[in-house]
Amino acid sequence: MPPVAATPTTDLLAYVGCRTSKERNGTGRGISIYRVDAATGRWTLVDLVEGVFNPSFLAFDRPRRTLYCVHADRSEVSAFRIAPGSGRLSHLNTRDCGGPNPVHLTVDPTNRFLAVANYANGTAGVLTIAADGSLDELVSLLTLAGETGPHKTQQQGLHPHHIPFDPSGRFLIVPDKGGDQVCVLRLDPATGRLSVASTAKTRHGSGPRHIAFHPTRPFAYLANELDSTIETFAWDAEQGALSPLQILPSLPETYVGNNTTAEIEVAPSGNYVYISNRGHDSIGIFAVDGSSGHLRAVGWQATGGRQPRFFALAPGGGRLYAANELTHTITSFSIDPSTGLLAAEGVAAETGSPTCIIFTSVDAPKPDRGA
Repeated sequence: MPPVAATPTTDLLAYVGCRTSKERNGTGRGISIYRVDAATGRWTLVDLVEGVFNPSFLAFDRPRRTLYCVHADRSEVSAFRIAPGSGRLSHLNTRDCGGPNPVHLTVDPTNRFLAVANYANGTAGVLTIAADGSLDELVSLLTLAGETGPHKTQQQGLHPHHIPFDPSGRFLIVPDKGGDQVCVLRLDPATGRLSVASTAKTRHGSGPRHIAFHPTRPFAYLANELDSTIETFAWDAEQGALSPLQILPSLPETYVGNNTTAEIEVAPSGNYVYISNRGHDSIGIFAVDGSSGHLRAVGWQATGGRQPRFFALAPGGGRLYAANELTHTITSFSIDPSTGLLAAEGVAAETGSPTCIIFTSVDAPKPDRGA
């Protein structure tokens, strides 16, 4: 019997980040909140937190009582309390994160620290989280070390672009787009201090952007933005070290236009890896060899819009949602669990300059009539 993707049994809340600034050609208005019907996948807007500047990436705390966002092109991150039931947000506070243009953030397993990748000055920062979910002081700021890559405009400095934890929660993994390297950092669980555990170099000019781990096997998959490749690594969880295994193009061989990669995710089954292409405007689908970790191209699915900066797999892995930044849509795709292929379902939401989607489950009360 072919595998069947799990379908959420309760409705979801989808929080959508965006670009708002004219300098980034942003048309977003803040953080949008949608209710996603568990049965149909239909999205309904329930709230919009207006006036939030460039909330380009979002993250929950571990119990999902608080939402955090970066403010791209500033040097700040913010905390919002999530109202039980409705999921509406109320601002708690905003703090300096130690560097301009923060692009990604994540909460540690103890729920005591928020780690931030500061793109413009090549740093990783850590802030403490107070008992009420608000942000406290910056306790660590680590400056990455290394040589810059050859790209004249995109690699003028070191540019950390992602800062997720490895599956064990012991290490932070930081793809550095400017330095053609992936830095593995230790976070001291008592103090929040950062230190370098190891560094893995990538191809000259590759521009590492985002990384995703296999759910059960010691493999990680890296989206190299500038040369449009996807790279497989072996992961040593004891030492905190990545070892390269394979590089594949993220594009079909017949595509000859310009392109950069953006987001990458591994299916919950571990059988498929998905990567977004900006230029080709597609999601690349790759099958995983469970023994070697190597990838094999399965196909490409057009996202139905331009510049899919981000996509997200819905909880359970039954659907994929692509955020088309330049055409202001989020498009929905069902996933065939036996092949990994995507089938277009249409536009889930029209929203200005979407750049991030995160999901949480709710008890599915009816949306407020006035929303």
